[in-house]
Amino acid sequence: MTEILALALGYLIGSIPFGLVLCLIAGLGDIRKIGSGNIGATNVLRTGNKPLALLTLLLDSGKGAAAVILAHQFAGTSGALAAGLAAIIGHIFPVWLKFKGGKGVATTLGTLLALAPWVGVTACATWLVTAAIFRFSSLAALIAMLSAPISSYLLYHDVKLSIVSAIVAAVVWARHHENIKRLLKGQEPKIGKKKQDAQSS
Repeated sequence: MTEILALALGYLIGSIPFGLVLCLIAGLGDIRKIGSGNIGATNVLRTGNKPLALLTLLLDSGKGAAAVILAHQFAGTSGALAAGLAAIIGHIFPVWLKFKGGKGVATTLGTLLALAPWVGVTACATWLVTAAIFRFSSLAALIAMLSAPISSYLLYHDVKLSIVSAIVAAVVWARHHENIKRLLKGQEPKIGKKKQDAQSS
């Protein structure tokens, strides 16, 4: 029962569409009608409002961490894992937006930082290094997600964490299918390049 509650809590927290809410409050309109239509920080950045994009990134990451921390208080480690996974699913498939949400990268990073700090740090570092070298946000996200199950096992020898990380990586990769197609075709826009029909993470 506690794990079911943890799942519900995680999903509800994860499904809060901070990017959409912040853009509406800031008078920027519906973020789903801008750029890629995604509700995440990368698309918020396309509005030209960098502080708002940063706040979206922090809140989307924070909700994953919050779900894990809260669930751990009453459901232990297994509940925290369940809540973290549910938060990511909630961000990607929020009930409030007819299950059409973001791509889950920021929420995943926040979740990992709370569940297993060194795995989260490794994933964040992988994102930063990949983005700095290749200048593709989507590619950085994909590589960072791949690093999570590997570092989970190598650093913590935690099979459950590795499995959850692998599931999340698979879901995030699936959500990036259009980005993968553009990367293979050499059509993916680089970081800092404004393109209205771009669909990044």
